[in-house]
Amino acid sequence: MLKGFKEFIMKGNVIDLAVAVIIGTAFSAVVNSLVGDVLMPLISMIVGEPNFDNFLVFGTVRFGAFLTVVVNFLLVAAAVYFFVVVPMNHLIERRNRRLGITEEEEAVDPHIALLTEIRDSLRARQ
Repeated sequence: MLKGFKEFIMKGNVIDLAVAVIIGTAFSAVVNSLVGDVLMPLISMIVGEPNFDNFLVFGTVRFGAFLTVVVNFLLVAAAVYFFVVVPMNHLIERRNRRLGITEEEEAVDPHIALLTEIRDSLRARQ
């Protein structure tokens, strides 16, 4: 009986993962549109060019194209952080407060506690 339960739980985790991949793929289009259609045009208004592809070109070596990719990555990371991670953390925090769930403080490793006592003792002797 327990084996069947574990298989059922595993199937649930696989389904959750599949849903997460599908939603993540769909959400990537939203984030790419935010970066490509909103943030990069704002940067181009400031800089004067839509990208950095023609910046620092030395023959076939194009540092500007690399810089454009780096800027796009940073904008995608910032968009995901500010539009997904921060709101989700606030929602989780609000839910935990409503349910009365408090975070447990991490237990101090006994070795670290002993070393801290030794350090404090040595400091007191000086």
